[in-house]
Amino acid sequence: MKPSIYKSYDELPLMLNMKQLSDLLGISDASAYELVQEEDFPSLRIGKRIVVPKEELRRWISAHTKGGQE
Repeated sequence: MKPSIYKSYDELPLMLNMKQLSDLLGISDASAYELVQEEDFPSLRIGKRIVVPKEELRRWISAHTKGGQE
């Protein structure tokens, strides 16, 4: 896995595209597309594009992490 170009959460764009999501999570592009099909995963379709709001992704990760707050 190649190192991320982002060094902190604040450097992430407000909306992540599918490639950015897969790179950030260290998963394949196919796995990222599977993930956005999950009912509770925060994604937004704009035309044919799928984007993920970084704030909602952060909440989702927190809620799905063992010992998470939500």
